[in-house]
Amino acid sequence: MNKLKSNVLRLQGFSVHRDRPILRNVDWTVRPGEHWALMGPNGGGKTTLLNALLGYMTPADGVMELLGQAYGDADWRDVRRPVGLVSSSLLQQLEPGETVLETVASGRTAMINFWGTMTRRDRVEAKALLRQVEAGGMETRRWGVLSQGERQRVLIARALMARPRLLILDEPCAGLDPAARGNFLAFLQRFALRRDSPTMILATHHVEEIVPAFTHVLVLKGGRVLAAGGKEKVLTSRILSKSFGAVIRIRQRRGRYELSVVPRAGAVV
Repeated sequence: MNKLKSNVLRLQGFSVHRDRPILRNVDWTVRPGEHWALMGPNGGGKTTLLNALLGYMTPADGVMELLGQAYGDADWRDVRRPVGLVSSSLLQQLEPGETVLETVASGRTAMINFWGTMTRRDRVEAKALLRQVEAGGMETRRWGVLSQGERQRVLIARALMARPRLLILDEPCAGLDPAARGNFLAFLQRFALRRDSPTMILATHHVEEIVPAFTHVLVLKGGRVLAAGGKEKVLTSRILSKSFGAVIRIRQRRGRYELSVVPRAGAVV
């Protein structure tokens, strides 16, 4: 298999079809050291794009290169192994009685629910990762009693168990109350700034969740790239208004963004 240049991800003319086009001619390059936010309205193509990156949907056209390999030239099950995923879809699949240490250790082989015998190496690495995500001391707690915010940190530790080069966070703040969301985002900022943190892609609907450590933004609309690039150039009122089909105002304060929607005349509120 031919090694490609050291981009984390490169899409060119990338399209996905089902009974109709879902993604069309997507161009996107993610380089080492960049952290990207992925935004767009419901139905804009965010979930399809993430599923295609992980090999769960087959592209119809274009180029996809991930971590030095090209789609079609390699077994994508092997290519995606160093890609960590934190998604709400995992929350309900994990056994409530499983310990936090077991949950994290299961990430080495991406199994759902731990089975077998945990090695000493697994224990040592899982405990170290829990400390890294600021969840040290939780090893013996059960998955079913964790708060939503605690679960998200444990899922990040679980993803890190496979030593990923790319970490995908698919709406990690969904279901968090305002306090838990604020605490989680503060943690995410600290984590993203670590020298050993992997490249991250954060899928979100909310600009408030794009912490300063995230450097770039990709905005989708109707399965196409509306804008992609540095955060300051992409997170604008004009671009987000066009993406979401509403009059949107963006304000930046101390490195964080705030969004407000201007009600349409005659709209019921």
